[in-house]
Amino acid sequence: MNAEEIRTKTEDELKALLLELRKAQFNARFQKTQGTLENTSEIRKTRRTIARIKTELNQKKNGAPAPKKAAKASAPKKPKAEGKKSSSKKTKAA
Repeated sequence: MNAEEIRTKTEDELKALLLELRKAQFNARFQKTQGTLENTSEIRKTRRTIARIKTELNQKKNGAPAPKKAAKASAPKKPKAEGKKSSSKKTKAA
């Protein structure tokens, strides 16, 4: 579940989803210790989704505006320095 989907939900829906994900996380931890968990990346995904939901709940509670999608700004290119060209031969100091 991505952040945009989470932002569209109400507080009650988020709390219910949070409870559901915590139960899923609890069960996944037990499956991992028993060796029956097939996809261990699900634990990480669940943990991060829980964090997203908690962040959104706090933002709604505090009245903070939803973050806007940032446009990628490209850094201005630096002009190449014009100077003395280096030679490919190296000389040994005697």
